[in-house]
Amino acid sequence: MNPDATAWEALRLSLWVSVWATALAIPLALWVSWLLARRSFRGKALLNALVHLPLVLPPVVTGYLLLIVFGRTAPVGRFLEVLGLTLAFNWTGAVLAALIMGFPLMVRAMRLAIEAVDPKLEEAAATLGAPRWSVFGRVTLPLIAPGILAGTVMGFAKAMGEFGATITFVANIPGQTQTLPSAIWTALQIPGGESQAAVMVVMACIVALGAVALSEMLARRVAARIARS
Repeated sequence: MNPDATAWEALRLSLWVSVWATALAIPLALWVSWLLARRSFRGKALLNALVHLPLVLPPVVTGYLLLIVFGRTAPVGRFLEVLGLTLAFNWTGAVLAALIMGFPLMVRAMRLAIEAVDPKLEEAAATLGAPRWSVFGRVTLPLIAPGILAGTVMGFAKAMGEFGATITFVANIPGQTQTLPSAIWTALQIPGGESQAAVMVVMACIVALGAVALSEMLARRVAARIARS
């Protein structure tokens, strides 16, 4: 059975949401990872707990909390609507939900990569007069590039598969907020929809495998470049 228009639209929206969520999360995840790996400050344990909270909370709870904070009747939601940004029951809200759910996985991979870098290398560069931003850009960043790639793929994969928080926060509106997982769930609620659901499952698997393959290829190229330098 070939994918119908609903399946292609759900796939397109899932890719769109996942790309946006991943792209927006990368700089914030990298900054938080660096704070947790390299800095000691009051509230570090609390920050670490908040970052990983979406991993232990049921996704529906996360979606409900997003609805409370960013819903159209909530103060923050009303303020954002004044600025022209609507999150609840809109694809932009799906981006936020996917970002939050994938963020802990990205931070974990990037933090492990930063912690694996010997601080003495950074200290040596700093003693030569290089400013902190230059040390990070020229020494730390190239060494942690594989970790950034790994975190990016994990965040993208989580965004592609996100369901609970998304459907709670932005509902399941075909063509507007219905991502691939939501479309699969909808197909399974319809008698005889199992075949169409199976087709969409195959589509999701192909995208996931493609992302992993691309990540492996890029990681090998980065590792080879680091080895040559």
